[in-house]
Amino acid sequence: MDLIELLPRLHLLRFPVGQAYLWRDGGELTLVDAGPAGYGDRIAEAVTALGRHPRDVRRIVLTHFHADHAGGAAEFAALSGAEVLAHRLDAPAVRGEAAGPEPVFEDWERPLHEQALRLLPEGDHPRPGEVTEVSGGEVLDLGGGAHVVHVPGHTQGSIALHLPEHGVVFTGDTVAASPADGTVMPGVFNLDREQVLAACHQLAELGPEVACFGHGDPVTRQAARALRSAALRT
Repeated sequence: MDLIELLPRLHLLRFPVGQAYLWRDGGELTLVDAGPAGYGDRIAEAVTALGRHPRDVRRIVLTHFHADHAGGAAEFAALSGAEVLAHRLDAPAVRGEAAGPEPVFEDWERPLHEQALRLLPEGDHPRPGEVTEVSGGEVLDLGGGAHVVHVPGHTQGSIALHLPEHGVVFTGDTVAASPADGTVMPGVFNLDREQVLAACHQLAELGPEVACFGHGDPVTRQAARALRSAALRT
């Protein structure tokens, strides 16, 4: 797992599949997504490497229920005592009470999905006992006020997290960056691609300077322009 500083308050945690982010407000940290199962200890080590204690992570905000983003939530919550938050439509899958719907694959996506599955731990993963449900529209106490934005399409309960005071948006898998050339593009493995394209427009209209994706290198300048370009890709 790699730990990469993006901004003085913001670090990226990169896993074999997917990535998470640590945001710092003074002595308090927020984890946006939690990586796959089996990485709780390594997230704790990364927090320690930043001179903090895992208990300084007060909340884990999950952008959606997929295992490469929510699989490590229970482990790290147990280590840190952090509150776990997810959209009400994805929360049952996060808690393991119901299976989330499978993506509607385009033909070219199937080999990519099979490749990603080979890099994830086999079998089910521990589930958080408690999940605080959000619906979109809430403002969380971090980053000067973090707005929860419901962006269905990748999953029914996908959310983005917008920090307008800092010009930062965490997009989850609604948006991605190509590993080949960094091109910003709509995310893959979706339930509804048209909704994803609409969500790209929605996120661009927030006017962020920095966009942090679930997969691929973040954009740290003129992110709104990159998101508008992604929205036009069909």
